[in-house]
Amino acid sequence: MNQWRCWTTEVIPSLIAPYLAYLRKSTSLRDRIELQPDEVAAFQCKSSCRRRVLEITCILFNYIEILRIDCCACAPAPLQLLSRGYFACAPIAPSLAVDLQLLELVKTLFVHITPNTTAWCETLEVFLAGRGYHLTTKDNLRRRFGNAYHWYSVLCMSAEDQLSNLIGTHRPLSPPSTEGLTRPSDYLRPDVHTCIDACFTQKRSADQRGGGPDPSNPIRSVFLSDDEVTSMEVHVRSCRGRPLDRGRKRKRPAATEEEGDDYEDGMRVPTSVLDGCGESFLAADEKREKASTQFFADTGVMAMLCRHDRVLWLANMTSAGEKQHYALALIKKLFDNLPTDMTVGLLYDIGCQLHRSCLKYRLLDDAVLRRITFAISVFHAYGHQWACQIIYHPRKCEGFGLSDGEGCERLWSALKHLIAPLRVSGFHQRLFVLDTQVRHLDNKNLSLYGNWLSRRWNNCIKKKSTAAQALHELSVDETCVRQEWKSQVKYQTKPLPRRSKTNNDEEISKILSLEKSLVEIDGALRRMETQLCMGNVDNLTEHNLRLIEERAHRSRVADTLSRWKTRLGISQRTRLEQLRRNVYLQVRLDAQALKTRIREQLRQRKFEIEKLERSYRQTVNERKLNSHVDAAIQRRNSTIRKLVSSYNNLCTDLSALIRQRRSPPNAIPPNPISPIGIFDLDIDADIWEDVGLNDVVLDPPDWLADEVTRAAIKLLLEIDRCNEEESRVKVERCALQEWAILEWDGLQRARAHANDDEVILYHMNCRARQFIVLVLGWQTKVRPIPCAWPMPDCWGPSQTELANGTPVVYPDVHDDEDVEDDVWDDGDDWESDIGCGDEELMDVLEDIALADQYRGQEVHDIEDDYVIHESLIDSPTKHVRFNS
Repeated sequence: MNQWRCWTTEVIPSLIAPYLAYLRKSTSLRDRIELQPDEVAAFQCKSSCRRRVLEITCILFNYIEILRIDCCACAPAPLQLLSRGYFACAPIAPSLAVDLQLLELVKTLFVHITPNTTAWCETLEVFLAGRGYHLTTKDNLRRRFGNAYHWYSVLCMSAEDQLSNLIGTHRPLSPPSTEGLTRPSDYLRPDVHTCIDACFTQKRSADQRGGGPDPSNPIRSVFLSDDEVTSMEVHVRSCRGRPLDRGRKRKRPAATEEEGDDYEDGMRVPTSVLDGCGESFLAADEKREKASTQFFADTGVMAMLCRHDRVLWLANMTSAGEKQHYALALIKKLFDNLPTDMTVGLLYDIGCQLHRSCLKYRLLDDAVLRRITFAISVFHAYGHQWACQIIYHPRKCEGFGLSDGEGCERLWSALKHLIAPLRVSGFHQRLFVLDTQVRHLDNKNLSLYGNWLSRRWNNCIKKKSTAAQALHELSVDETCVRQEWKSQVKYQTKPLPRRSKTNNDEEISKILSLEKSLVEIDGALRRMETQLCMGNVDNLTEHNLRLIEERAHRSRVADTLSRWKTRLGISQRTRLEQLRRNVYLQVRLDAQALKTRIREQLRQRKFEIEKLERSYRQTVNERKLNSHVDAAIQRRNSTIRKLVSSYNNLCTDLSALIRQRRSPPNAIPPNPISPIGIFDLDIDADIWEDVGLNDVVLDPPDWLADEVTRAAIKLLLEIDRCNEEESRVKVERCALQEWAILEWDGLQRARAHANDDEVILYHMNCRARQFIVLVLGWQTKVRPIPCAWPMPDCWGPSQTELANGTPVVYPDVHDDEDVEDDVWDDGDDWESDIGCGDEELMDVLEDIALADQYRGQEVHDIEDDYVIHESLIDSPTKHVRFNS
């Protein structure tokens, strides 16, 4: 702890200026610099300090050298080593130092692969030993190299932040004046888009040794402070009227005979739909444990990203479930840093539930809440009810363009290689590594921003052109189509009539099925009794036993039927009598129940595929889990196809009954489900809408009965979103150029003020060259995109400066088509000190935590092969601090 404090408060701040100076002398570590005699003399103590001579082992790429230095308080060892191109492993009396070029290589390498100082140091020792260089000190290389690497990373971040702050002080406060729009266009409401999501694989094991937390790091972090998260948790609990104790359970209100559906204050979706989303989408259940707090001190990370996949803030999670106070803390942090008139479009997997809670418990100030437009992420929209989707889906909700809200999913994919090492790291070390990776990803995204804009523009134009052509071929009146869409939204989001809280059409359908089963059982009993009376029995004893079993079965079915009927209310009994007399209603009810079952099966399959696609670690247990999940998916595919076939047969029967005039007047035949694309669960798929399966409307509207109108609605909504996206990309293209002009202006001002400081001037010139490379790449990509308002030709650097710059070709990474790797093998990247028992235990714990989320009804198919052996639970856990 004393060394950590010395690094933080004394050594690192004192090394920033010498480090920047050494970068200038060595041309950004390209050259190796030898100290001149006058520079060596400058380290001679000019006061009566206590001096000591240190013998330091210096590690380079291909050899080891021993360096003897005379140090004191005036000329500390870290400073003298840095001036020679080394970084010390300790703040006062280091025994080992590492070459800066070697550390820079490792620092760059560890943001592209799994950080593993153990494997790196073992490789380096073997490599040097093969050339005759051996370490003679008693301490191993890994610990000392890890210390040097960690604090060198802190020094680099601190130096970069200092230069950025220097440029920021000279940056103009207001953007350059431009003609045209003075505020965002109507298509840009909300002004900005953000997304929120939680990841429960980025967790940290509890410290089984009982040691305290590791000290914090003196760097700028994207993580919210513990105080910010805790204060929001206290606020949420006070708003909900619940104490802070975590073990207390809420009692559910007693069920009444009948209840009515209605809108909650401020909501556009009925209560029944919100309840359905809460039940079908497991993330909405805060009580469901996704990571055990018994084995994990930190259970996950929640992130807030902007539309361009840039991390805004992260929140460290310590609770078992996805509790809302983490998302609310991120939202509060966002609005604390936004102008008071700016609106935000918030995409969240359970955005409907968060919106509901904010209104119900007043979790956010009204001034903030009215500036938020809630929506659900595209990838997880299938877990929501259809009425919820037509309000909260970004393809149906105005203002979201083609934003998908899945930037967090891409972030988790980029961070997946950190899961294994961070599982056993210290608390602050874990945050430090994530901060380092986020900085790397932000810099990478900044360089690829021109590619991103170009892809968004091309994708938007292509979609818009295709949809416009299809809509033109339909020859419909757009005004009428828009009115039909409004009518559809109003009808499909209206509250349900008063209904029994515990009984509905599904239960009535079960009663009818039980009655049919009872008739079949009675017939079988009569046949068996007739055979017995006539003597047509080969084995009398066996026949009597079968007869007794069948009578017992008949008794159980009759008792069940009686209980179900007793629970029916008056309206349900009337409904039951209607169904008994009407064959059409019976078939329609069966089809409706079957389609609901198909939807649920498709949702469960989607969850299982999501689990399979997120196969981060391919250990033995993980491969077993994936094979079970894959088998469950294949079994479900066969089941779903059979259900679809049965449903289509019922649709055929309903169409025949309508032709035979055995249906109510104006009855609409339901659309069969096409087996092609059934597993995609697209927002515009027919599986979501129950056309012809609800009560008959006397005069069915066009959005319900006319296929042309229904197709036109989908196309018109897609064109609207493309128009929004087109306007937003134009604005983003202008914003990029304006930001470039401001940044270049601030950089030039900083260069002008640094004329007397050669070190700062050198780094400003380096920043300028890097910035010119960025601008060259951006200009090439965004040139086909029109501007939202008049913009100058200049992007900051002059044409001469741009002509002298060297453009860099970046790989064209398709963010919109981002697919996570199916297989990720990191077995060799684990720290060598982690025991096998830890790996197996972590795998089993993760399997248990995720099984309930992804496997639903077939959870027993997978859990049968996963039993935690006592030896795993009782075995001592070995821990090693990452990069210690």
